[in-house]
Amino acid sequence: MTKQSIVFFDIDGTLLDHDKELPASAKQAVSDLKAQGHIAAIATGRAPFMFEPLRKELGIDTYVSYNGQYAVSQDEVIFTNPINKTSIEELTKMAVENDHPLVYMNESMMKSNIEYHPHVDQSLKSLKFSHPEYDPDFFKNRHLYQSLLFCTAGEEKPYEEAFDDLTFIRWHEFSMDIIPRGGSKANGIQKMIQHLGIPLENVYAFGDGLNDIEMLKAVPNSIAMGNGLSEVKEAAKLVTKPVDEDGILHGLKKVELIK
Repeated sequence: MTKQSIVFFDIDGTLLDHDKELPASAKQAVSDLKAQGHIAAIATGRAPFMFEPLRKELGIDTYVSYNGQYAVSQDEVIFTNPINKTSIEELTKMAVENDHPLVYMNESMMKSNIEYHPHVDQSLKSLKFSHPEYDPDFFKNRHLYQSLLFCTAGEEKPYEEAFDDLTFIRWHEFSMDIIPRGGSKANGIQKMIQHLGIPLENVYAFGDGLNDIEMLKAVPNSIAMGNGLSEVKEAAKLVTKPVDEDGILHGLKKVELIK
């Protein structure tokens, strides 16, 4: 009998193409993977509420979200790593002084500390989301698993120097993910496989972006998308075809998890 493996898929540029559409071949490949008795999982920088329709379409109930800060196995929360409340309060003060908007995110929604800003609008529109509602106090008295800082390249340096307990990861020319220092998809995956009792040699991961590098280095069976950045391809064991050229299907066949 084939040993059960778990395969973690990034979303943007991996499962979804550049138009944020799921290729039919990727949907079929995930279905075939599950039919073989393996676990299909997601590992993403997105919030859970930002990919619920995709989870339902693929029949996936296991995921690592917020770049590892919020992990769910079979619809059960198994690990959370919220941002330090004092740090987010101090970060807010600094961002307001610098006229850099913030978006606060918990497991179920996101709110902005500014009524409208074009950088917020443009960044989130690239993910097919609208500008979040205004609630400057959203960070108070609740757990946040990620925040978004809106600034251009280089403007993040003072923040990185001021907050040694936070990690800043650029995902858009105007926006950066903010997560707790030490948090990563790799860490979330480690918590997941410990929970499920799956040995590391049976863990696979697909990715294309900078926030996938640590994950791809951490798992023995790592696959970079053909459309991925060169640094991502260097970090992976294998490179499959681009997402819009049946990359998921080709990759799963290449590692012989489906036929």
